[in-house]
Amino acid sequence: MEMNIEAIVKQVLEEMQGKTPSAAPSAPAASAAPAAGSIPKTSRVAMLTALEHYDIKEYPIPEIGDDDILVKVEGCGVCGTDAHEFKRDPFGLIPVVLGHEGTGEIVKMGKNVKKDSAGKALALGDKVVTCMIFKDDPEITMFDLNKQNVGGADVYGLLPDDDIHLNGWFADYLVIRGGSSVFNVSDLDLDSRILIEPCAVLIHAVERAKTTGILRFNSRVVVQGCGPIGLICIAILKTMGVQNIVAVDGEQKRLDFAMELGASATVNFKDFKGTEALAGGVKDAFGGHLADFAFQCTGSPVAHANIYKFIRNGGGLCELGFFINGGDATINPHFDICSKEITIVGSWVYTLRDYATTFDFLKSAKAIGLPLNKLITHKFPLDQINEAHQTNLAMSGLKIAIVNE
Repeated sequence: MEMNIEAIVKQVLEEMQGKTPSAAPSAPAASAAPAAGSIPKTSRVAMLTALEHYDIKEYPIPEIGDDDILVKVEGCGVCGTDAHEFKRDPFGLIPVVLGHEGTGEIVKMGKNVKKDSAGKALALGDKVVTCMIFKDDPEITMFDLNKQNVGGADVYGLLPDDDIHLNGWFADYLVIRGGSSVFNVSDLDLDSRILIEPCAVLIHAVERAKTTGILRFNSRVVVQGCGPIGLICIAILKTMGVQNIVAVDGEQKRLDFAMELGASATVNFKDFKGTEALAGGVKDAFGGHLADFAFQCTGSPVAHANIYKFIRNGGGLCELGFFINGGDATINPHFDICSKEITIVGSWVYTLRDYATTFDFLKSAKAIGLPLNKLITHKFPLDQINEAHQTNLAMSGLKIAIVNE
């Protein structure tokens, strides 16, 4: 059965039968959040009320239950899923408070809250993130590299609005409901915390790639697509110790940044006419060799079709570019897969274990001097969230973030 993010949302909606999403009442835009150290009576939220339009609204902060956590939001990345919802509302969520790449500080917690999803103690003042994987699923544990990478409910920023409204990170405050996945990440800086969710996607992809037995320290690796996903992929490979990485993209600025994050050479596909010529360029970048392993990080069917030409006989491929349905790709199974005996793995989202592994990756990347923080090219305050999303749609930068002062 084909699975995608739309299927997850539909599944969650079915599980919520009997709970009618509350229509968002009109509310005046609030003033800036109060000074640190005090908890206000209300919170601003950025609510998507129509296609390509957010309104800043204000709602009461509810009493926190014994198993709940109140978080003062510090920042949240703008994801491609947010862009899809902003542009065409494919999940039928409007009105909705989005934002799932968020982080913030615990300012209030229920008496039953003691530890996070990894067993780490939680206290007031700790910095936390939530996760799209759910700790209340007995098939998912921190110590089992299982294949289950989707779950049930409490995907903050991707659910219909409810009576509380504080269920997305594009806000001043977020209420984390009991039973949700939450991690204490107080030892990471704000930029690193904003990047956790997209980095977890790539940690999962690299773990999937390693199962082939082909990806090793001395592998020649090609990464096609140097948006945030491809660039993070390069950084993870470099942090692992892979030294021979060729980045492929059509934007020179992104290729230049790929070099900063660990690529050893770059190939601009705009410099080549046709797939064979491009494959020759990749081969030249590897000193006359094809790649041992490839990561396909674009959502382009054309890119998927041509990447087989970059890989040697007996090589490997990890396809992770098609997070949603991007269309069909045309390949020749004989020449592209069978006769070359290519080993292929697909990767989608992450497991709970991958999420925790990401924290160590971010520390390691910083320790060896990789400038991952430069991925966040634009930061907007909450009241400029419409401009932030338009900037994201225009592909004017790399990672766009909403940051509360």
